[in-house]
Amino acid sequence: MKIREQSEQNEKKILSKFATLSTETKGRIREEKECDIRTCFQRDRDRIIHSKAFRRMKHKTQVFLSPTNDHYRTRLTHVIEVAQIARTISKALMLNEDLTEAIALGHDLGHTPFGHAGEAVLNEIFPGGFKHVIHSLRVVEYLERDGKGLNLTYEVKDGIAKHSKGMGPLDNPKYRPNTMEGQAVRISDLVAYANHDLDDAVRSGIISIDDVPKKYISVLGKTSSERINKMVTDIIFETIKLGEKKVVISSEIEEVIVGLRSYLFDTVYMDERIKGTFGKAKKVIKELYEYFCENEEVFWKLYKKTPIEGDSLERSVCDFIAGMTDSYAIATYEKLFLPKRWQKD
Repeated sequence: MKIREQSEQNEKKILSKFATLSTETKGRIREEKECDIRTCFQRDRDRIIHSKAFRRMKHKTQVFLSPTNDHYRTRLTHVIEVAQIARTISKALMLNEDLTEAIALGHDLGHTPFGHAGEAVLNEIFPGGFKHVIHSLRVVEYLERDGKGLNLTYEVKDGIAKHSKGMGPLDNPKYRPNTMEGQAVRISDLVAYANHDLDDAVRSGIISIDDVPKKYISVLGKTSSERINKMVTDIIFETIKLGEKKVVISSEIEEVIVGLRSYLFDTVYMDERIKGTFGKAKKVIKELYEYFCENEEVFWKLYKKTPIEGDSLERSVCDFIAGMTDSYAIATYEKLFLPKRWQKD
């Protein structure tokens, strides 16, 4: 018996009736020979980790643009924290941890440089708009592996496509992932950024922990570990109590998280220092986009990829810019638009 088959049998013996079994996957767009060692979801996780888009996340903004302090979160550390939280929830609920981890590590592959500021400006200028959730799917389906994509399973792509919450209610049936593993990632994403954005905001000096309304701190806790533990414990026991194929959170904790999210939006994300930096970042993205659309030859020399059949120039330019790291976007802008000191040959 192959090791993969042993793993698949163990899933059937151990996991919850609500878990997604590797043997019950809806499969890939392109059929592939099974691995002797890894299940299909393990292979998806590995493909994501070894992708170029995953490595680039280490230089993409979470909240603070290109921080010089090493302790601020980046997009990469964010997805690692989401994966850790989601795996804790999945393990307690006896779900498929491999599927959970694959979704968590891949959910933000389509994020732009400069965080949501980059997303906002591409959404304004690119025909048809831009959403990082949709672009994450485009990355794994088309852009990675020189246009071949990662050929991930349906379940992983479903979790990636439905991870975003916006500013609406935490649970929306229309956007709820089909698997409990995807639901665990979706709520873990919120747990992670509600906590670490607060932590980074305190580190930055924009706010102090004593500035945060006591109605949030008294419920969740004053330290990072206390807050995460409170939220994760609540999710686990509320879901067990419900006893359905649905990951849930208590109304009390949900109200506090939503309130904390609004507080962070008003006091941190909208802080003049953050807004001022992101205003400049938007200018960089906008001018790069316009320049490449007007100078196609220069664009293709830099992009160095074969265009996907049927794609417009604007689509390829958008793909290129969305894939940039913060530092590469700034370096490209400087190269194209800023004068250099004269040097004698």
